[in-house]
Parts: sequence; C-alpha cells; structure tokens
Amino acid sequence: MKRLICCLFLIAACICAKAKDPTILAKGQQPQVSVDEKGVIRVVFGRSDSVFCATSTNGGETFSRTDLVGIVPQMHLGMARGPQLASSTNYSMITAMDKNGDIHCFTLQHSKGQVWKKQGLVNDLRASAPEGLMNIAADEADDFYAVWLDTRIGKTNNVCFSSLSIKNGRWLKNKMVYQSPDGHVCECCRPSIAVQGNNVAIMYRNWLMGARDMYLISSADKGKTFGTGQKLGKGTWKLNACPMDGGGLVFNADHSITTTWKRQATVYTAKPGYAEEILADGRDCSLNLIDNGLVVSLSANGTVKFKNLNNHQEVTVGNGSYLKTIGLANHQVFCVWEQDGMIKTKKV
Repeated sequence: MKRLICCLFLIAACICAKAKDPTILAKGQQPQVSVDEKGVIRVVFGRSDSVFCATSTNGGETFSRTDLVGIVPQMHLGMARGPQLASSTNYSMITAMDKNGDIHCFTLQHSKGQVWKKQGLVNDLRASAPEGLMNIAADEADDFYAVWLDTRIGKTNNVCFSSLSIKNGRWLKNKMVYQSPDGHVCECCRPSIAVQGNNVAIMYRNWLMGARDMYLISSADKGKTFGTGQKLGKGTWKLNACPMDGGGLVFNADHSITTTWKRQATVYTAKPGYAEEILADGRDCSLNLIDNGLVVSLSANGTVKFKNLNNHQEVTVGNGSYLKTIGLANHQVFCVWEQDGMIKTKKV
C-alpha cells in the first residue's frame, strides 16, 4: 500500500509539473535562488549592469517585491557568469563580478527588511578576477565562503578562496588553494563550493596535459588549510576547447560529498574515490538536497529538468536554461530558470 501511495504521488507530481504554466518573474539573466530558515525565498538575477533580488514570503506563490541590490558597471552576465547568492541563518549575501576583474559584495540582514548593504570587494588584489567565474556558500554561523578563478599569479587562472564572518565584516586575506602544474586550470568553467560545519569543499575543472577533468579539494577547518586536489571519476576528457560547464556539489547528511558535472554531452554524478555514474544527456547541471534526497537540475535540448537520484524520478519543468531548484516545506520543488532573457519560476 505504501508503494502504491508513493507511485500515485509521483504520478500526480508529474501531471502537475506538466499542467501548471510557469510564471514570468522579471526580465533578466542567470538566476540564483535560496531559502532561509523562515522559509523566505530569494531569487537574484542580473539585467545589464544591475543586480536585482525578488522576495517571496509565501513559498513562491507570489513575489511581493523586486529590489535593486546594486549597480555593477560592466558586470559579467551570461554563461554561468552572473550574481551569486547564499543565505545563512540571519543574513543573505550576493556577489557580482565586473569585467575589470573585481568581485563586488552585498549583504542583507534578514531582520531589517530588504535593505542591501555594500560589503566592499571580495578580492584583495584589484582586477585579479577578470574571467567572471565564482561561487559562494554560507554556514549556520553566519560565515560566508567564496571561490573564484584568479589571475594574480602568472596572469593565468587558478583557484582562489576567501571567507567572511559577519561578526567582523571583512573578507580574510585571499589564498590560492590550487595551482595547476601546467600553469592554469580550465579558464571557462565556474568553480563550486559547499560548506557543512567546519568542512569546506571546492570543485573545479582542472587542466592537466590537455585533460579538463573535475577535481575536488577540501578543508576541515573552515578554509584555514586545504588538502590536495583529488580527481573525480575514472574517465578523462581531452579537449582543446572551452566546456563552459562547472557542475555542483553538496554535503550529504552523513558528511560525505556528492558531485555532478558534465563530460562531453553527458551529465554524471560522482563521489570522491568512486567511479562516476551516468545520469543523463545535458549540461548546466547543479545539485542540491531536497527532503533528504539528492536532486540534479540540468538543461537538455532547450528544456530544463530535474532528476531525483533516490527514486530516479525525472521532471521536465519547461523550456530554457540554467535551472536552479530548492526544496520547500510542503515537499514541493521551487524552480527558477531563464528563457529568452526572462526569469521564470514554477513550483512542482
């Protein structure tokens, strides 16, 4: 009977996903989404040189307001280059990069409405991040962590890191956590970062002897020190071109790490030290934890979809690219993506 009920629930979810039309949120590109412990959903996106944040307090049914967070002249936007968003217990943070190579930072204290505050620059060497590729994460203690491609050594891109505690309000001295012995990592793929307690994990696409494979590097002390980069998966990808696809990673409840990434035209999932598993054809993949289940979001042939790794359910959400998902308290999945220069949302 339990299996029957579960099957009926999944069928109903699929029907609802196909039946309900998406909502156009605003004109923009490269959306990111977060939900805080009170259930407030925030969607950040870019439009020209402006950063916007839309807020929903009713589980994504409606967005009561869209605020201009800040203006970043010559802002990077498109192809995974766009504003990044992370939420901790009491704060949210947005970062945005300009084409000169600076990383701008804005913070919001949840208890003080929708007033975003300029927090200065993340990179402590001006113009060191011209590629425009980065990611941020937050922990429950209101600490934020950033990773990006940085050219401060040898004018080539390698993996740089910093962190900020809201208590002192400043980014720590930047540190290069990985330098490829071949001079640079892949210059066109965004690195990813995930945090759980004191543990920080960074995934990046390397460049070694022409191979553009995914690597993981970790810290057990909130980023004070990092270990050695570890290749993910058993296969390799020799490529003299730009994949433009960085993937994503999460910490699981048992403190293990799961990653997702693209090689050639295929999306894989992998745990450190194990062989990769084929998931689907596609690109622009990301990963998050929804109802204690791992969900991979991806784009394929002009559509956006997500797949639950626990029950193998796949849901096609709509047309477009760069799908991001979060889990809601009522077991629904909130989806946001871009299509033809518009930001769209949908609950599944």
